[in-house]
Amino acid sequence: MYKFITAALTAALLFPDATLAEPQAGTYATFDWFEYSGRDPVFDKPADREEYRNPILAGFYPDPSIVQVGQDYYLVNSSFSYFPGIPIFHSRDLVNWTQIGNVIDRPSQLDFGNLGISRGVFAPAISHHDGTFYLVTTCVDCGGNFVVTAKDPAGPWSDPVWLPDMGGIDPSLFFDDDGRAYIINNDAPIGEPRYEGHRALWVQEFDAEKLELVGPRKLVVNGGVDIEQKPVWIEGPHLFRRNGQLYLIAAEGGTSLQHSQVVFKADSVFGPFEPWDKNPILTQRDLDPERANPITSVGHADFVRDGAGNWWATFLGVRPYLIERERGDFYNTGRETFLMPVEWRDGWPVITEADQQVPYTAARPQLEPQPGASIPTSGNFTLRDEFDREKLADYWLSPRQPQDKPWHSLRKTPGSLALRARGDGLGDHGRPSFLARRQQHLHASASTAMYYRPAQEGDRAGMAAFQSDDYFYFFGVEKNAEGKTQLIVARRAGPGDPAAGKVIAATALEQEAGEKLELRIDARGRHYDFRYRTGDGWIPLLQDADGTLLSTREAGGFVGAVIGLYAHRENKPG
Repeated sequence: MYKFITAALTAALLFPDATLAEPQAGTYATFDWFEYSGRDPVFDKPADREEYRNPILAGFYPDPSIVQVGQDYYLVNSSFSYFPGIPIFHSRDLVNWTQIGNVIDRPSQLDFGNLGISRGVFAPAISHHDGTFYLVTTCVDCGGNFVVTAKDPAGPWSDPVWLPDMGGIDPSLFFDDDGRAYIINNDAPIGEPRYEGHRALWVQEFDAEKLELVGPRKLVVNGGVDIEQKPVWIEGPHLFRRNGQLYLIAAEGGTSLQHSQVVFKADSVFGPFEPWDKNPILTQRDLDPERANPITSVGHADFVRDGAGNWWATFLGVRPYLIERERGDFYNTGRETFLMPVEWRDGWPVITEADQQVPYTAARPQLEPQPGASIPTSGNFTLRDEFDREKLADYWLSPRQPQDKPWHSLRKTPGSLALRARGDGLGDHGRPSFLARRQQHLHASASTAMYYRPAQEGDRAGMAAFQSDDYFYFFGVEKNAEGKTQLIVARRAGPGDPAAGKVIAATALEQEAGEKLELRIDARGRHYDFRYRTGDGWIPLLQDADGTLLSTREAGGFVGAVIGLYAHRENKPG
């Protein structure tokens, strides 16, 4: 309580709209701390000193692209319509990764508008040439393909330079040995597609100084490895050379259980490209779905060499808590980043054999091990944010870019996070006052201590477990139609439910202004529990809630669940 009162006195000086008599009054919710803890059984056994652990980036970190610059490695991921966007990580051993920033960190760079959570930024690809970092990607439904550059990968990155003559998605930039550059990407085939999922890969030369495409564009792969077999969704292509030989790798089969990685050779970037007769080089689709601790849906790989000349692949995969033969796999943690060595056989790369499982632990790269990151990205861990720094940690994110005045502050109540309640709700396809972090474990807990007093009917603040605008749980304080303050769990299980969700559990809550309330959400695979406390013990409000609605299988899209802090003021936009 002393911390809160002291912070409120400071707030009165920094924020003239804050009053001591009613410090929250539906306008602000204040959070003392936020703690996240992951405890997946598969990570209980410590990894050996000579081993690394998969996934190297747990949770919603899909579509990894990686580049080596000297002794340093940099990796980026898709972020869709979350802001800040395109997280960028650094490592020197390919095992321990530290987020050094976000490529899209200014609202002026992109405009996500009211896009769905799974639109926006798809499959960024990072490269480096002559002291400049390049990143090409697609803003789906918000501008198309673009390139940004930076001298320092931690930023700042430039504003987007759009590539208006190139359609499709998943561009990747390749610098050939003679210094010429090319972009390869996924787009529609020539003429009418022959079947659902029929796509093609196209190549065009790129002027790296003017940041523009030049010359003709050419189709180099039609459909995939064998068009007579009707392969679907050839995407995520990358070009590279090994011993002078040109290779093309790409994902095939769609980013679900049939996902795979395939490889081609050519003498020219404009083809013709020859597929390997032993494709795919990576998949898990032929394995027994009843296997223990399955990893599925692997693909969308990128290659890199270590200091000893060995080749490694980063790729996406998922860890389902349930696989049903009729319905597919269920996972809430999204598509994660994995690492495996690449073995070369007769001039072709191999990541997995047909019956080989992607390992949870394997022999680490022959690089000098670096200390573990202060913010872990793999294994079991507990991380507590005391909100006592000058800026939020890089892992915090929010749906879509902010476009009005700042709505969160670490100064309003120093040592705490203040969220300004605004009119956009979690289900409004807008820009809610919601700060979240990725759920990185099947078994996880997230908790916080909150100070909040709703002023009018519909005001609410607390926590949310969120997959999209249409699928989420809200857990926190609300003022109901009778003018009473209550603690509720509200669930939105699809677009047919009210935008604020349906209240499925509630209890009366008698609080004086400034009284602390602690909230905790526990994920246990397909089940979620909601607990609170105002004194010594945690009290369950709702247990065994159906968590499958937060899965990709139920909610759709390409993201994973996030858990975070939320404040909403009814009918008070801005």
